[in-house]
Amino acid sequence: MERRRIGTTDLFISPVAMGCWPITGITSVGVTEGNSLATLQAAADVGINLFDTAYSYGYDGESERLIARVLGHRRKEIIIATKGGLHWESPGKQARDATPATLRRQCEESLRRLDTEHVDLLYLHAPDPKVPLAESAGTLRELMQEGKTRAVGVSNVTAEQMKEFASACPLAAYQPHYNMFQREMEQSHLPWCIANCVSVLVYWPLMKGLLAGKLMRDHVFDERDGRPKYPMFQGQEWQKNQDFVDELRTIAMETGRTVAQLVLNWTFHQPGITAVLAGAKHPEQIRENAGSMDWKLSEAHLALINDALGRRGKPVSRGATG
Repeated sequence: MERRRIGTTDLFISPVAMGCWPITGITSVGVTEGNSLATLQAAADVGINLFDTAYSYGYDGESERLIARVLGHRRKEIIIATKGGLHWESPGKQARDATPATLRRQCEESLRRLDTEHVDLLYLHAPDPKVPLAESAGTLRELMQEGKTRAVGVSNVTAEQMKEFASACPLAAYQPHYNMFQREMEQSHLPWCIANCVSVLVYWPLMKGLLAGKLMRDHVFDERDGRPKYPMFQGQEWQKNQDFVDELRTIAMETGRTVAQLVLNWTFHQPGITAVLAGAKHPEQIRENAGSMDWKLSEAHLALINDALGRRGKPVSRGATG
């Protein structure tokens, strides 16, 4: 199983990681505790070793608690990444608080939930406009010096904020949204990350399931499903995206892989991308995602994908705090 280095640390991860937001069931429908636990177990069993969570994944830390329950006995085998600086003010309403006191308190609470003495990667989930970024960075640097985390990362930052953060704290990883449709960070952030040995671990590689090939044109979203609020799932954009996915289905059939495996493989082989964070809420989903590793698309198939992307053109999209 391939392992990729995070920054200049001694942490080596699988190119596909498990994103542990869906197992909380906040924006995903059909989530059960049994399936969530089984999905975590399946991920570790198929060779995925990075589990990405956050203090705010769940209204009461459900994601971190589930990881501890099912993988606590395998702690030495896995890499745990969590995040601080975001919390829930009420169901459906998140707030930023990256004051030193809050970051320290959330880190300690995450460690208790995860039943571990340290995490491997601790992110600033998002900058707090009320707090100088250097203060937040300095606190994470202190937590690393104290052994509470082995490395530090940032998410949801501008390119200038990322550089400012790195001037106050050694930076190992950056976590942006990135997929075939959302590639803006290739110009804004990626060159600096490559030049400074900062790993890029991306969320939304399947664009919330749109690029997995499972949603048909006539799909009716559950009223509890949060995806229809995004432009990519609406009107003409939806139809154009379905045309593109139809092309991916043809290419995937030629490779003997699923659409999701094709897309994930393409994504983590892009220059500068260390790993993709693929969410899952059922064991079969994470097993399929893991099937994107240990092979590589041919030049011919890459050309077909690039041609299809050219025909699709730039989609209308919107970023989010992941």
